Amino acid sequence: MTVVTLGAHILDVLARPVEGIPDGQDTVVVEQIRATAAGAAAGTAVALARLGNDVISVGAIGDDDLGDLLVTIMTRNGVDATGLVRRTADQTSASILPIRPDGGRPSFHVPGANLTLTAGAVGPGLLGAAGFVHLGGPDVTFGLNDPAFFEMLGAARGNGTVVTMDPLSNLPDLLAGAAAFLPYVDHFLPNEEQAAAMTGEQDPEKAAAALLGQGPSTVVVTLGADGSLVATAGGVHRLPALPVGVVDTTGCGDAYCAGFITGLAHGKDVLEAARWGTAAAATVAQGLGSDACLTGLDAVLALLD
Repeated sequence: MTVVTLGAHILDVLARPVEGIPDGQDTVVVEQIRATAAGAAAGTAVALARLGNDVISVGAIGDDDLGDLLVTIMTRNGVDATGLVRRTADQTSASILPIRPDGGRPSFHVPGANLTLTAGAVGPGLLGAAGFVHLGGPDVTFGLNDPAFFEMLGAARGNGTVVTMDPLSNLPDLLAGAAAFLPYVDHFLPNEEQAAAMTGEQDPEKAAAALLGQGPSTVVVTLGADGSLVATAGGVHRLPALPVGVVDTTGCGDAYCAGFITGLAHGKDVLEAARWGTAAAATVAQGLGSDACLTGLDAVLALLD
């Protein structure tokens, strides 16, 4: 079953461990530096492919060296990247992330071509032919906030396509725009801060209930080290995080989405799919970058045994 990931595509350059920025032109030797596909669409696309799914990714990147590298990484991981449009006037979105010894991840970020994505990048019939469409970061690809795109989503859902969504930022103004997508979404997967910013509710259960009232049949709020909660019309269930050694939290939310979608694609209910998401996030947390340690579905599910 094909998954289309649509939205934010970012090239991450990560280094660890970093305890501080050196003075002047001093050099600090670190253990590891990696470049990875990231962003709520590209990072999720790679994780989905590593979990055994057929993935097509759609977004906007620059016609530059960073874009070439991002396409190479995604293609090498089995993602069909032919849906990426190249912009000559905008650079590829990129982040530099100095990862602290405790796994924390401050970032230096350029939004770049993500801001130029519009519904015109989506091929005719693409969404309706997919089993799943994942909207990754519609809060930063706000060109998709368009009646023409909502019509595409509605038509795809009418054909049986399942739509999931995960925001990218924590900025209230951007998240307010993302709320327009909720009537066209089946499963919404924000983190705790995003859910609070979108609803004004600091209690994640109350925030999830408020978000359910805006259209989705499921709201999964990820809570970091406290796990996640799954809210449906039938009630709220909390799932603990798995006890693993955390190296870097980059991409854990993307991996959770990938595991969740993979569970649904295997016929699991939303609670079991969320357990698959939990295991995928725990796998990625054990290494550097958004695709770290993801070698296949069997290894992820082994964490649940």
